[in-house]
Amino acid sequence: MANSDNPKRGKVFQQKVLALACKEFKKNFIEEKAVMIGKPEKEHRFDCVSSDSSIIIECKCYSWTKGNNVPSAKMSTLNEAVLYLRNSETSALKIIALKKDFSTKKNETLAQYYLRTYGHLLADIQIWEVDEDDHFYKLV
Repeated sequence: MANSDNPKRGKVFQQKVLALACKEFKKNFIEEKAVMIGKPEKEHRFDCVSSDSSIIIECKCYSWTKGNNVPSAKMSTLNEAVLYLRNSETSALKIIALKKDFSTKKNETLAQYYLRTYGHLLADIQIWEVDEDDHFYKLV
C-alpha cells in the first residue's frame, strides 16, 4: 500500500477503535473531541473521547517496516501522543490503541516493543491492542 493510503487506513482504524471502545466500556464515544491540556490550557483534539470525558483514546494504526525494523518516525509520533495524554485530564483513563502487528524478527508486537522500550514514559497511560479479529485488549 502506498503512503498516501495512510490517512484513510488511520481513519478506518480510529472508527474501529471507537466502536470497540463503546462496546468494551459501555459508554458513548466522540471522534476528534477537544479536551483542554497543559498549563496554560489549550485545546487538543483526541481521536476518541467518551461523552463524559472519563476516557481518552489516541489511535495508531502502525506497522513494522517492510524489513521488520522499528518505524523510528512513528515511535516519535507515538511519544508525542504520550505527551498530549500525560497533559490531559488527570482523572481520565488514558489509552493508546495500537494495531496488533507482530514481527517475527523481533518476536513481539509493535505495542510490546513500545512498552518494553518506552514504557517508562507512560505514567498512567495504558497500551491496548486491536487484533485482526477486532479484539480490543489491554497489555500488561
